Amino acid sequence: MKTKPNNLDQHARLSVAPMMDWTDRHCRYMHRLMSSQVLLYTEMVTSPALVRGGARHLLRFDAFEHPVAVQLGGSDPHELAEASRMCCDEGYAEVNLNVGCPSDRVQSGRFGAVLMEHPDLVAECVAAMIDVSSVDVTVKCRIGVDDQDPHQVLPAFIETVSKAGVKRFTIHARKAWLQGLSPKQNRDVPPLDYDLVLQIKRDFPDLHISVNGGITTLDQARGFLAAGLDGVMIGRAAYHTPDQILLGADAEIFGGAGRKTTREVVDEMRPYIARHLTEGGKLNQITRHMLGLFHGCAGARGWRRTLSEGAHVDGAGLEVLDDALACVQNQGETAASA
Repeated sequence: MKTKPNNLDQHARLSVAPMMDWTDRHCRYMHRLMSSQVLLYTEMVTSPALVRGGARHLLRFDAFEHPVAVQLGGSDPHELAEASRMCCDEGYAEVNLNVGCPSDRVQSGRFGAVLMEHPDLVAECVAAMIDVSSVDVTVKCRIGVDDQDPHQVLPAFIETVSKAGVKRFTIHARKAWLQGLSPKQNRDVPPLDYDLVLQIKRDFPDLHISVNGGITTLDQARGFLAAGLDGVMIGRAAYHTPDQILLGADAEIFGGAGRKTTREVVDEMRPYIARHLTEGGKLNQITRHMLGLFHGCAGARGWRRTLSEGAHVDGAGLEVLDDALACVQNQGETAASA
């Protein structure tokens, strides 16, 4: 078993949300170059895919990504336990159970946000996961679903699941509407209730509570931490404008070293990209995650266009990255001024 980092509660002061099709291993490698401290998450991996589908390759990651957590989706306690054992064997620092995804595909598998309606089943699942895991087992949930009253449902859910052994929760501060709204609408339409998440922390002071949903700046993150929450999880903003979130995180959230520049990050990605190409990978498998770099800089549009148009071409190599970099006019630009 690979060595795993400790002190995840501290790293979880700021984390990057698990996002399907986005937070793959290439994305996480770049994010780790930008911050040594933030807690990174995989895309959701379903326990049926691992246990019944033989898809263990989905757990592949680079040790450089640490601290990195894996998010599982499922609702069968025995299957989730077996999947958790696999994740621990692969060396992940945390196993997280998804109780928040509202997509139709997830609902049909009876996991994700629909599990908010079944707290006893969630408790049974996490108890089985904890029993076989050598790392933290955590839960990411919503404040409720459909016609549930979050002020009644969420405290009861947290109490039930925490009694099963979970000590760290990330709460997406929106309801999930399982009928009538798309997953995209579920990220924006239901109103945010940050006050409820803050109340959960007051009601359960011994639990580590992180907030997720609608957070787009480090200033907001610092505000939630100052208000008493233990952590903040940022999703789309960390992906689309990673320089503005991740390059400042170590200094502003963790009190660590200062920032790199976006150009330094690109330079540090070059050996990783070269290795990926040598192994038969495609350039756009990595550079699609780099489009948000240089956001707000002169030449950012050319950077995005050059990568978008050139990286998918058969045989595309580092010369495409060089051409894109040449489009960025303000060579001294840093995340602070981006």
